[in-house]
Amino acid sequence: MDLSRVKDRERLKPKPNAEPHWQRLSPGRFLGYCPSVSGGDGTWVARAYEEQSRGYRRRSLGSLAEAKGNERYALAKSAAEDFAIEVEGGGLVDMKLETVGDACREYAAAKPEAGSRFERHVYSHDLAKVKLDKLRRRHLLEWRKWLEEKPAVIGKRGQEPPLTRARSPASVNRDMAVLRAALNKVLAPGKPNTDADWQAALKAVPNADGRRDLYLPRPQRRALLDAVPAKDRPFFQALCLLPLRPGAMAKLIVRNFNATTRELAVGHDKNGKPRKFVVPQAVADLMTAQSEDKLPGAPMFMRSNGKAWDRNSWKIPIAEAAYTAGLPRETCAYTLRHSVITDLVQDGLPLLTIAQISGTSVEMIERHYGHLVSDAAVTALEKLAL
Repeated sequence: MDLSRVKDRERLKPKPNAEPHWQRLSPGRFLGYCPSVSGGDGTWVARAYEEQSRGYRRRSLGSLAEAKGNERYALAKSAAEDFAIEVEGGGLVDMKLETVGDACREYAAAKPEAGSRFERHVYSHDLAKVKLDKLRRRHLLEWRKWLEEKPAVIGKRGQEPPLTRARSPASVNRDMAVLRAALNKVLAPGKPNTDADWQAALKAVPNADGRRDLYLPRPQRRALLDAVPAKDRPFFQALCLLPLRPGAMAKLIVRNFNATTRELAVGHDKNGKPRKFVVPQAVADLMTAQSEDKLPGAPMFMRSNGKAWDRNSWKIPIAEAAYTAGLPRETCAYTLRHSVITDLVQDGLPLLTIAQISGTSVEMIERHYGHLVSDAAVTALEKLAL
């Protein structure tokens, strides 16, 4: 692995568990690079072998965003070498954690995926400068209020004016969770009902991931597809034809679909249970076209740049298409799944079948869509009137 070339680093994809891409500098010395899952600047990490513990020590070197792209490797390599000298010389002293920012950087060294959230929401805020021994609930309440009021950017980077929407409670919960985890590593819980009770300010918003109520009728879904660039359209078209989660759709590969039997195998999904089902002809035609001239292990749906879709790449196209089509700003990929499931329930497909295809439980379908079945029952009962 050669991390010295900017173009090569830009082609790297995030690894599972945010494990860095490592380059061996010399025996026992490594320099790592973690691409950002949000498309921003990646994070550099140093790793060196420590003879005393017979294991490796790591140190996060940050994004080095203050330097030009072609200068960052040299800076990171120099810092990694200095770190290795400290470790090998036995003089490494763990950094004294004094501020909230220090605690976040220490946490991000072991979990680089948290670093991008800290970059966006912590390091630039006054909270980062607060001494850990002086941290009080009021500091975190002020930060939380700022976070909740901070618009979420959903348009292209650098777009003027930026396309934004109100930050959802679910997003707030995710951003608070990493800060809570970082502070839990270095702080004991404060006494309840006092200003020292810092953890109370970071309690998750209850029911933040509740039912998605936005439903797009078929004409609006058609308008959304028309507004998506043609090369990106097949992925969103598939989401309008099947009740799959966007992540499960993005992970489909060519070998998952049997064009002869029209059978689709979904192996990667939130519920962790592989499943197979036969798709209608329209879906079969779409998947056959998307599989053409591709290797069995290639992604079935690819972006216009030739890369696979992921949760960070489908947000902007669908947000911009919704804006162009005049649809509600809260329109997202999951809106399509909700709309498809709603149609299937209203069309009378058994809930068990819907649950099996969509990869969820009958209980979940009943909880979130049972009212639609009740409406159908009332209509049927009305027909019995004499």
